[in-house]
Amino acid sequence: MSTASSSSAAASPAAASTAELATGEILAKLRSKMKEFDLDAFLVPSDDPHLSEYTALAYRRRAFVSKFTGSAGTALILADDIIVGNDDEDSEEEKEDMVEVEGNEAAGYKNALLWTDSRYFNEAGMQLDFEHWTLMKQGQKKTPTITAFLTKLAKEKKNGEGKFRVGIDAFVHSASFCKELNEALEKENGIVCPLEELGQTENLVDEIWGDSRPALPSSAFRVHPLEYAGASVSEKLSSIRKKMKKLDATLSVFSTLDDIAYLLNVRASDVDCNPVGVAYCTVSMDSATLYCDESNKLTDDGVRDQLRDAGVVVAPYETLLDDVRNHVAEENSKVWVDTAHSNYAIASVIPKDSLIDKQNAVTPMKACKNENEMDGMRKAHIVDGVAMAEFMEWLENEVVNNGRKISEVELDIVLCAARARQPGYIEPSFPTIAGVGSNGAIIHYRAKEDELMKYFGTDEPILIDSGGQYEYGTTDVTRTWHLGEATEEFKEYYTRVLKGNIGVDSMVWPENTPGFVLDVFARKALWDIGKDYGHGTGHGVGAALNVHEGPHSISPRFANKEPMKVGMIVSNEPGYYEDGRFGIRIENLLEVQGVEAPNKNANDKNFMRFEKLTLIPIQKNLIKVELMSEEELNWLDDYHATVFEKVGALMEDGAPGKEWLTKMCTPIERS
Repeated sequence: MSTASSSSAAASPAAASTAELATGEILAKLRSKMKEFDLDAFLVPSDDPHLSEYTALAYRRRAFVSKFTGSAGTALILADDIIVGNDDEDSEEEKEDMVEVEGNEAAGYKNALLWTDSRYFNEAGMQLDFEHWTLMKQGQKKTPTITAFLTKLAKEKKNGEGKFRVGIDAFVHSASFCKELNEALEKENGIVCPLEELGQTENLVDEIWGDSRPALPSSAFRVHPLEYAGASVSEKLSSIRKKMKKLDATLSVFSTLDDIAYLLNVRASDVDCNPVGVAYCTVSMDSATLYCDESNKLTDDGVRDQLRDAGVVVAPYETLLDDVRNHVAEENSKVWVDTAHSNYAIASVIPKDSLIDKQNAVTPMKACKNENEMDGMRKAHIVDGVAMAEFMEWLENEVVNNGRKISEVELDIVLCAARARQPGYIEPSFPTIAGVGSNGAIIHYRAKEDELMKYFGTDEPILIDSGGQYEYGTTDVTRTWHLGEATEEFKEYYTRVLKGNIGVDSMVWPENTPGFVLDVFARKALWDIGKDYGHGTGHGVGAALNVHEGPHSISPRFANKEPMKVGMIVSNEPGYYEDGRFGIRIENLLEVQGVEAPNKNANDKNFMRFEKLTLIPIQKNLIKVELMSEEELNWLDDYHATVFEKVGALMEDGAPGKEWLTKMCTPIERS
């Protein structure tokens, strides 16, 4: 198979270096390519062939085209600047939906548009060149979805000649999205045009990127030890086959990189901060196949032995589609694929009557940690607490005692060094967010040595969201600090965010409760004064895997009905943000545990609760005690007692870090 997404990063001989190309030049070249294939539009998502949230540099095509570097977003390139009209057939809702986006005049749009969510509105607003781009603020009332927008354009072309043609690279879009888009376009004279069907085997962006495109990732797999995995590869394969048998599935296809790492008890370093390697995997009733670049991925004898012992064979990465085609050609074949998490190229070779489209078997296994995995996560959070105590003692000493102002970049370096001193540390679990003052209001800000970078002193707060990948677990924590005199306004917002954190943490709920039910408890204290925040409250977290993991979440988005289950890990991170001023967020990771009811009857439901994993103090002098209930103050004191007991046990008496920890974990003054 020659794929548009797995092609070499090398350029054709005619391709010039594009390292310095401005977005306008890139768009002009891309439209020239589009014209060759008679395309009215071309989609450039953030995704790689495995639909990863965070991707290797070689797959960051949307960032190359748009210069927007956030991890989420989709670019739409149109053949021409357009005016979206309101015709007589449009409903009032349709007319309203085509206005009020940044970078456009009334209902006119630039010929390049970027959709991204509220976490990245500030960042995109600073990085996009609005001479060429329109920012589509995803999720806002008057921002159409990509599908609705393209369908509108296709409808308007009905009176012209030919169909409205939308080009895609089938390897970097989910099958479910492409199905939805194609069905909508077909009703309005439009069509989705995969590049391979047009005879184009390379992504159009790659031809422009040329020899400046980074090399494809090639790290080797390493064994994830059984003491941390808790179940062998053979045991996991056996569990999957039992589920396949219930569905009459003859083949399961796994595409997402963390699914494959989990299933095969391997880790790698193909994506910064995510311990995964580029590969596919299939499981049948009597075999399993790992599709990867064997020469790079399987250099460790321990990995080869582990795969061989479990009956896993290895095949070239690019042969997956041919093997799936051959399988579905067999009589009575049924292929289990989660089309929401598999690319369109895979799904398109499976006939409808051979497709089982539902959540794959690995997703719930991975989400509900076994005892070994949970022990590793608990250990990771204790050593992470040591690292943060040592870091914060250094920061407070430098800023308060020595009068220094520390750059956000230096903060990141010192914090990573503190984690690196802990046993089993590998790398950060995501790029550190260290935002001073107004930068703290940029949800996914990352400091660079540029005009936006700020220095932390006693005059402004700082929001630090960071985490570590350890051999045995993954951490993610946010704290907001102020080492000077905070305003009463800031303290009130800080206290209300803390109340939201405690509200979620303290919940007890019945089985089959989805995360969105819990979300209101994170927001109530802010809602009481007419305030809110624009992001979800909690995401799942992998065990020595990706820091963002599904299928569960805590969010106001009702579409995710996945219930919270024992063994799941979720973040608890309410916040409040004032653009141009500050950001506040307090985040702990929580594990879901069962509740032992003393007088439970046979027909009673099972109940659940949270137990804290994160062990890092909360700054007490930012809390307005009069806004806190007695129960909330008791929660805080109990939490700090636990932090000191577990983290302090690993620290040397008299060490500066332990002295800081001791001070931070004393009971709060209540008068």
